[in-house]
Amino acid sequence: MTPPRNRPPGVADERTQLVGWLDLQRALVHYKCEGLAEEDAHRALLPTSPDMTVAGLVNHLRWVEHCWFDVLFLGRPADGNPQFGADAAADPRVGDTPLAQLLDEYARQCAASNAIVAAADLDDLGRNAEYGADGLTLRWILLHLVEEVARHVGHLDLLREQLDGTTGYY
Repeated sequence: MTPPRNRPPGVADERTQLVGWLDLQRALVHYKCEGLAEEDAHRALLPTSPDMTVAGLVNHLRWVEHCWFDVLFLGRPADGNPQFGADAAADPRVGDTPLAQLLDEYARQCAASNAIVAAADLDDLGRNAEYGADGLTLRWILLHLVEEVARHVGHLDLLREQLDGTTGYY
């Protein structure tokens, strides 16, 4: 089920607007995947980027959430996150993992991220000094995530149009 795609109120506190814009971009990820054939979700369209698939982008975004909120902001271990360690340069492989499963995992990670954000102050600094997050506020991280997710929604726009002609923002 696609989360609602609502813009945050035009007059609201900073936290409401930051989380609202991020939640809108997250919802657009789900929207761009609605009704997509499983085969198409795993189809690579760019010869120079064979891991650039709809499924691959959803998986990547799940791990981006984990990276920024769990590992960098809270300082939790990076265990299991393919963006760290010896294989950090490689895109995480999704194999034949169903798109619905990847979207569920992404939604759960986004909910966990929102809980982390709700429990912290926007001026709190990240705890992971190894990767420099101890010099980044939660506000900066939220702004970065809006940019990161929105950029990948643009990638999903292009992939989806090439796969089956589906276009649209809302």
